[in-house]
Amino acid sequence: MKTRLSAGLLTGLALALATPAYADVTIAVVGPMTGSNAVYGGQMRNGVEQAVADINAAGGVNGEKLVLKVGDDACDPKQAVNVANQMAGEKVKFVVGHYCSGSSIPASAVYAEEDIIEISPASTNPVFTDKRAGPSIYRICGRDDQQGAVAGKYIAENFKGKKVAILHDKSAYGKGIADETLKALQAAGGKETLYEAITAGEKDYSALVSKLKQAGVEVIYLGGYHTEGGLIVRQLREQGVNAPLIGGDALATSDFWAITGKAGEGTLFTFPPDQRKLPSAAEVVAKFKAKNFDPQGYTLYSYAAVQIYADALKAAKSSDTEKVLAEMNKANFKTIVGDVKFDEKGDPTVAGYVFYEFKDGSYVEK
Repeated sequence: MKTRLSAGLLTGLALALATPAYADVTIAVVGPMTGSNAVYGGQMRNGVEQAVADINAAGGVNGEKLVLKVGDDACDPKQAVNVANQMAGEKVKFVVGHYCSGSSIPASAVYAEEDIIEISPASTNPVFTDKRAGPSIYRICGRDDQQGAVAGKYIAENFKGKKVAILHDKSAYGKGIADETLKALQAAGGKETLYEAITAGEKDYSALVSKLKQAGVEVIYLGGYHTEGGLIVRQLREQGVNAPLIGGDALATSDFWAITGKAGEGTLFTFPPDQRKLPSAAEVVAKFKAKNFDPQGYTLYSYAAVQIYADALKAAKSSDTEKVLAEMNKANFKTIVGDVKFDEKGDPTVAGYVFYEFKDGSYVEK
């Protein structure tokens, strides 16, 4: 005897067969995938992709797989807001991003409004959390007032009585860290000979170099990114100026040396202690090295951001933002960059800043 199935039952069976055993959790990485800062977007994307691959290979989270989307903000604030709205429209639950503070700050307003959790692996401007857009906004990196304090004190102590120039590129990151460094320099008894803004994206800084040379500047601090820093150093050396350049975490890429060549020798910058040397990161670092990729800069921070979100999902036993946030605000997360716990602003407990120096084509911790 044949049994006839109703159209409704057939439809139900078809849907059951077509529906996977899990419901995907969509996350995203957003940063400068194109433009002059694309190297940093590459660091972030590599870190997040590896984390997603490792988590999914281990069975996912709560029986669900992580699905990754990639957004490009080109470190442009307007584009960052557009991408943030795009991610909201695509029902993204969690964003690792952005890189530039000038992008993270306006984009965070969108994420907060849409109940999307954001962890920036690299945006260091204090405003990002001091004027936090909402409870779903976090960072896993340090702050400019922390690394500016280290840089300013270092300049005051190691270049006492020398003529100091403070430069910045007018960006939220560049001006922010330059001003924090200047504040710390002055607090330590030092003073600046010049305080100058530069225009990011220019190729010719000869007028600036001439001004620095005429003022007899003996050490230069730059609040800005590796492209402009590299060009300035190269043009300084071409005009016979040997004043060392000191910068912030945005110089943490070997692409700086690709611009400067030997002229970059001795350039200093602040960054947290090298996570690539941590025992907790050894297995992941080995995976990157097997792909001929050096996980420098914010690669491992980006990986850790996904770890934190995945662990919060497990603890909450849900992808509901309110439940996940409750876990994020109370847990002490074990990550490849060390233990991370967030304070009431969304800032993390992270290692302090140290100095690195470019030597023979790469940078090493001093």
